[in-house]
Amino acid sequence: MARDPETIERDIEKAREALASTLDQLSTKASPKRLADSAKTSLRAKLDEPKVKLPLIGAGVLVAVLLVRKLVR
Repeated sequence: MARDPETIERDIEKAREALASTLDQLSTKASPKRLADSAKTSLRAKLDEPKVKLPLIGAGVLVAVLLVRKLVR
């Protein structure tokens, strides 16, 4: 059964609109600023966890002690 040209054109236009909408959504999700903000938020949340925060503080203190020891010698 053949379809009439107007129906085909309407279907093509609907497909174009759907594609444009999808591309808009992808460009919003892949925005460098949005990705950077998301990574920053994720990193801050991870660093606020005691399992991560305390060892980092300990490593910082160790490095500081080693630097002071090296400077005093």
